Amino acid sequence: MFTVIGIMFLGIIAGYLLRNQKQLRYTGRFISYTIFLLLFLLGITVGSNKVIVTSLPDIGGKAILISLAATLGSVICAWIVYRYFFKKGGES
Repeated sequence: MFTVIGIMFLGIIAGYLLRNQKQLRYTGRFISYTIFLLLFLLGITVGSNKVIVTSLPDIGGKAILISLAATLGSVICAWIVYRYFFKKGGES
């Protein structure tokens, strides 16, 4: 864990020192393609794991329930924040 955080901070320092380099404008595209590749490899790993594949219906049901609860909670909190902080006194 500390290794990952240390590498991230080294990257921040390198990015700060190299911020005026023209070659760095292509890093966003490179990062996107790298993330796509990692997601594809993760999919291969999950698909080849028999335990995960056989328990997908149970995992999927729990994931849907958690997603719906998180979305509903976010909507309710946003409504409360809007009502008490952004709504003007005379509006209904």
